[in-house]
Amino acid sequence: MKFSRLPCIAACLCLPVFAQQPAPEPLADPIPGPIEKVDIAVALEDFAQFPRLADSSAVPRTSDAHARIQYLQPLPDDSGRLAVNDLRGVLYLVDADGSAPHVFLDLREQDVAFDDSMFPNETGLLGFAFHPDFGRAGAPGHGRFYTAYSATSASGVADYLEDDSENHESVIREWIVDDPSANAFSGVSREVFRIGQFAENHNIGNLAFNPAAAPGDADYGMLYASLGDGGGANDPGEYGQSTSEPLSSIMRIDPLGGDGARYRIPPDNPFVGREGFAPEIWAWGLRHPQHFSFDLDGTLYINDIGQTQVEEVNIGVPGANYGWRLREGTFATAFGIGGVRPNPVYPRPEDEREFEYPVAQFDHDEGNAISSGYVYRGESIPELQGKYVFADLVTGRIFIIGSEGLTAGDPAPIRELRVFIDGEERNIGETLGHPNTYGRGKRADLRLGIDSNGELYALTKGDGRVRKIVPGR
Repeated sequence: MKFSRLPCIAACLCLPVFAQQPAPEPLADPIPGPIEKVDIAVALEDFAQFPRLADSSAVPRTSDAHARIQYLQPLPDDSGRLAVNDLRGVLYLVDADGSAPHVFLDLREQDVAFDDSMFPNETGLLGFAFHPDFGRAGAPGHGRFYTAYSATSASGVADYLEDDSENHESVIREWIVDDPSANAFSGVSREVFRIGQFAENHNIGNLAFNPAAAPGDADYGMLYASLGDGGGANDPGEYGQSTSEPLSSIMRIDPLGGDGARYRIPPDNPFVGREGFAPEIWAWGLRHPQHFSFDLDGTLYINDIGQTQVEEVNIGVPGANYGWRLREGTFATAFGIGGVRPNPVYPRPEDEREFEYPVAQFDHDEGNAISSGYVYRGESIPELQGKYVFADLVTGRIFIIGSEGLTAGDPAPIRELRVFIDGEERNIGETLGHPNTYGRGKRADLRLGIDSNGELYALTKGDGRVRKIVPGR
């Protein structure tokens, strides 16, 4: 397999030269002490179950999930409807009461070269977002929504990394519906953006618009998208600190385009006109930011899945470098110090450039991979008001931190919620999980979703169910 060695700013890819000093010792337990449960109890209440679909891959390379449901988001049209994507290619709509899901869009039936066969866990229909104008007749974004998905490499020409796309390509596509109130798609679509992927994982993640932006604001209608480092262990393509393409980044574009362009670069993006930087980049240096979300005040929370040691919660800062692959959490990697073996983390040396560090982090004594998270702004669980609620997708543990006073590099204390299922306090992974083909035991495959009232939901792939998070006991 070939890997591109693309140009970037000089300091990015060059390892520092060190004087002859003893090699630092790896940290056996980067974050000592357990995450304790807080006395806040929640319960999982049945809401909806989604149909079982089949993986397109003929080789059973991952666990046999009932439905690979990934995100749950409200439509911005005051209808109360919720959209849920299944990685296998279907976008569903469900009413606010959890009535039977409607197939809104099936990418497998569209002529868009959809392909999830290379790795069902991390390819497929990976994200979606409805334009804030979706329900506003006459507005520029009326009836428009966007999907992020995996496509065959030969199906188009990538905007970036066409020569490093032997596995597949990640595509953002715009869909324009004939009737925004309909529960089944009818309309037209066009490709917005495409990037090559040399491996099967760490590709495009979710999409989102800033809910705090109002018409006329510079951020209104700007589409944010997350991209991982392209896959493989320890960033073999060295895309984490490369800036000539938007892998390992949060991208920000105007998807409506204009004047013949498929999309437009917002003029206030932090690297517009800066040599060596793709202008789509809003923030960079991320390993696998599969999920990010906005609070109602516009604060962006980025959950970055770590390599083998540390899971991160970051606050989005325009132009920030989050450090991968030189940093993992608030620690150094082997590639950030040189002369030591990779995969453990090490004490962090003095920074020779500016990195943005996490506001919260946990190590693999506590979980395996951070999934989704939201600041709770609902009303049914007052104890959670203003808390950032996030989960570990393997163990199924649900964590919280406060959203006030968060400081990069000074991680906030994490606490775990008490979760009740069928009247008993239980672990989600053990109770609702399915066989884990990556290791022993069960895998929760837990993601969180949110509705238009700020209430939260738990999505589990093993049984394909969405459950509403309600007060416990």
